Amino acid sequence: MIIIDNLLEARERAGKPIRVGLWGAGEMAQGMVNQIMRYTPGMEVSVVANRTLSKAHQAYAYTGHTATECFDLASLQACLDAGGLAVTDRAELLCEVEGLDVLVECTGTIHFSAELIMKAIEWKRNVLLFSPELDATVGPLLKVYADQAGVLLSGSSGDQPGCIMDLFRFVKGMGLTPLLCGNIKGLQDYYRNPTTQAAFAAQWHLTPEMVTCFADGTKISIEQACVANATGMGVARRGMIGHRNPDGHVDDMTSWYDIEELKRLGGIVDYVVGPKPGPGVFVYATTDDPKSRHYLAYGKLGPGPLYSFYQPYHLIYAEIPHSIARLVLLQDVTMAPLAGPVVEVITLTKTPLAAGHTLDGLGGYDTYGQCENAETARRENLLPVGLAEGCTLRRAVPRDTPLTFDDVTLPPDNLVQRLWREQFARFFPHLELAAAAYPPAPTVPADTAAALV
Repeated sequence: MIIIDNLLEARERAGKPIRVGLWGAGEMAQGMVNQIMRYTPGMEVSVVANRTLSKAHQAYAYTGHTATECFDLASLQACLDAGGLAVTDRAELLCEVEGLDVLVECTGTIHFSAELIMKAIEWKRNVLLFSPELDATVGPLLKVYADQAGVLLSGSSGDQPGCIMDLFRFVKGMGLTPLLCGNIKGLQDYYRNPTTQAAFAAQWHLTPEMVTCFADGTKISIEQACVANATGMGVARRGMIGHRNPDGHVDDMTSWYDIEELKRLGGIVDYVVGPKPGPGVFVYATTDDPKSRHYLAYGKLGPGPLYSFYQPYHLIYAEIPHSIARLVLLQDVTMAPLAGPVVEVITLTKTPLAAGHTLDGLGGYDTYGQCENAETARRENLLPVGLAEGCTLRRAVPRDTPLTFDDVTLPPDNLVQRLWREQFARFFPHLELAAAAYPPAPTVPADTAAALV
């Protein structure tokens, strides 16, 4: 924890732990509860909100704690005021109750998560967002709302984007110029689906859809879009470069990139498949200072001009407490968009699909996501993967088709669609949003219409 460990131990000695409210009780959330309640001094998960209360109880039970079930604000407030632990199936109560230092979003959703985050901002609560799917879709606008409310909204270490940002800041803090923010994968196959990934998912107590998202490239695209938006770096081409080096190491791949091209582009986000250390993250950086080059060579980083820095792991829930502590104790944000979207994740088809087909969700059978520079995505009217679920195809499409808004009929209007359209209007005022980006008006039955006249 470096500096954070002493600060947390001081909170422990003072009997004033950081009090965390947690949305979600899935595999990752349960791991976070275990890490905080058993191994992190000066911090506690005070309340867990989950649709299924048994899972929330299970998270506490594994750590040797019990919690009180609370179904209204008064009972939850009384429980927390008495120093107790609580579980609830009413997620909105975490925004309204007093005494929590930070809310952690760990539901793995987009639409529900958006509702929670907007309510938290309305109630002026700081939020740690462990949901890159939402961040990649409407994160820039959520940051605008958070700033206007005077609250902090942050991504988290543990997941690759937060780990990359920690490394990016470390490298930049030494006076170097980061030119590539990278993610190391062991597999990339656009056509994986929940059937092919079912056995692996069962082994690690994950859903087949989540594991499919890892394997088909959607997740890494979402993660790298978040990094792009937090650094200002774009992609070198649609889908990123994605070098494969199954027998190598990221240290050996600095010569695979043209440094002058990286400089021209202002740096890029990318991924590689196969090299050590996997799974991990890396940053390639450069410097024009002869003294810095001398000491980097002395430190065994080679002659340059690109220098490789990497972290050979990302420990997911085990690192979340670090980001929580930094947010609460130091008002330090691990990751957040700089301004408007730099990179978006667009939607491509995994298989030929017929007209009238309704698209399934992330990690499903129908689509996968790829990174594209946001300006290009908007000029070409491409459909963000975060808006694709529930869309109905207007025409038959072959495999690997990049879908546009004109290719689909959107599902009924919802909060995420509205936020995305507002984000477009704010950050792309020079472009006109196609009419197809709006859901159709609801049909009013003839007899109802007549009654309204």
